[in-house]
Amino acid sequence: MPQASHVPDERIDATLDLLERLIGFDTESAKSNLGFVAFIEDYLNSLGVTYVKIPNAAGDKAALFATIGENRDGGIVLSGHTDVVPVEGQTWTSDPFKLRREADRVYGRGACDMKGFDAICLAMIPEFQQARLASPIHILLSYDEETTCRGPLDTIARFRADLPRPGAVFVGEPTSMQVANAHKSVAGYSTVVHGHEAHSSKPSLGASAVEAACDLVTELYRFGGELAASGDPSGRFDPPAATVHVGTIQGGTARNIMARLCIFHWEFRALPGVEQSLALRRLEDYTARIVTPKLTRYAKDAYVETLTEVEVPGLKPESGSIAETLALKLAQSNRTIAVSFASEAGQFQLAKLPTVVCGPGSIGQAHQPDEYIEIAQIEACIAFMRRLAAELS
Repeated sequence: MPQASHVPDERIDATLDLLERLIGFDTESAKSNLGFVAFIEDYLNSLGVTYVKIPNAAGDKAALFATIGENRDGGIVLSGHTDVVPVEGQTWTSDPFKLRREADRVYGRGACDMKGFDAICLAMIPEFQQARLASPIHILLSYDEETTCRGPLDTIARFRADLPRPGAVFVGEPTSMQVANAHKSVAGYSTVVHGHEAHSSKPSLGASAVEAACDLVTELYRFGGELAASGDPSGRFDPPAATVHVGTIQGGTARNIMARLCIFHWEFRALPGVEQSLALRRLEDYTARIVTPKLTRYAKDAYVETLTEVEVPGLKPESGSIAETLALKLAQSNRTIAVSFASEAGQFQLAKLPTVVCGPGSIGQAHQPDEYIEIAQIEACIAFMRRLAAELS
């Protein structure tokens, strides 16, 4: 990893000032981000930057697409998201929505994932303006990345309609400023087992939703073991396989009542190129062959349904793409990495936009209490942005 070059204090200070304001907005995914957006609009207006506000269907959230340089096709999109994960249930040393600096780190919800990147992009605008860019730099700040990764879709749909179509996209998720050209997809599901209540001493009078759910969860983890045994042919991912995970399970009303209802939430993270519905098809097949016949022996009205909650496409490696080649040059690196977390990068790639993931901070700090980003990572990202401005001038 290259060492960060010296960065003038004024640019770091500008970044930290902005980061303090951004962290101050509680933009957990279940909440509106409009206060955050209004602050950015005022900031962009103060710099004379052209931008478009793209609201969601409900009108309680919005994305911003800003352009520095000529408003035309080409150039690079710097893509960040405005939402953060909840802090409920986490033990923080200090207020998670107030920036705290200790030594060479700054703490706060979103400091790493990914308001740090957002603040750097915004703080760099004056230098982008001074660079006399021959190709534009676009900044896209979206929403709902932590839940669906669908926040940038309305913006993407407008490329070459009423918005310029970029030449490449850099998604600033935390990679310690390494260039990631691949990540897994993720699909999230809710499986609901509808049983039939009866006294537990008379199992032939009912159907236990909890029993059926436990059978299904066991099958999912059995499938996960098969995936682990199959491994990762590319040898690039950690863990080196597609994965299955059951996050929550809830059902039943009392110890001596056969459960009428049981629901569990689960996910499948597939390697690039692996069908995203693979785990779902496995579960549905097992449900039809094994679980449903057993569940309906004594209760014909019992059944199982699985609902798809989210599908985030993976990022497939495109060696030699414009995005990869330029990002490696700017990062002063000759190798790419793969990451196991999902991001909005796959959405851009589906729109045939060359895309990589490269941003400051470590994913190991994301979603944690006392989330932080190191000042050295901010410096490294600012140096990356300076090289980008020089490259596009």
